[in-house]
Amino acid sequence: MELSGPRWKGKNFAQIANSNPMSKIIAQLQVCLSNSESAALPIGTDFLLETVPELTKLLNRTSFGRQLTTSYDSKQYFQLSPEETFYLHHFLKCLKVSIDNAKLIDVNDLWNFMRSRSELFPIYYRAYVHLRSKNWIVKLGTKNGVDYVVYRHHPALVHSEYAVIVDRENDKGEKEGKRMRIWSDLHCAVRACNGVAKAVLLLNVMGYEVNFSLPELLERTIVDERQITRWVPSQCRDDCKLEGNKGEHH
Repeated sequence: MELSGPRWKGKNFAQIANSNPMSKIIAQLQVCLSNSESAALPIGTDFLLETVPELTKLLNRTSFGRQLTTSYDSKQYFQLSPEETFYLHHFLKCLKVSIDNAKLIDVNDLWNFMRSRSELFPIYYRAYVHLRSKNWIVKLGTKNGVDYVVYRHHPALVHSEYAVIVDRENDKGEKEGKRMRIWSDLHCAVRACNGVAKAVLLLNVMGYEVNFSLPELLERTIVDERQITRWVPSQCRDDCKLEGNKGEHH
């Protein structure tokens, strides 16, 4: 199956997206969130952020987190994933975070908090930053059996194009992840994702170390992108017969 580029969900949706570049909307969110007094609080494995109408609108437009429905009409809340929370705090430097209702914490304390919850947080965050910094919308890919799915613009306008699988290598170039070790795993992933019109994008975080004591150490890593496609003989076969050069003697 060949993917033919973005699949917009409606007529003129491509024009709407082009006239509202995601980078511009994120810049507006950055200003609004920086001026907000609200701080994200841990709740389960995610974070909860109380918002005002303007901030709610920008979070929805940039597709960060998930708006929660509550019985309080005057209060609005967003649920943010660990990667989204740290990206807004560390990369965009606009989100305040508080742990245990204490004072606001700095980036190093939040980094250590994230790592204490999951030792693989650095690798997934590195992959998340790689995609978000290119203005892809990144959402969890659990429903598709992958780590992330990415959208060219807001999911209300366009279908996701890539199903992302994150893997890693250590600083010696040795594969440490347990994903895609055998061909059958790769074949199943490609077939499943092609069935829902998504290409498989393998992100391999190279130079990964388990003990990343500081977020700045992520700069030592390199993200290798590989788009995985299935070879379909009927699409690759050349049915034209080859003709020998005239005057050629055998």
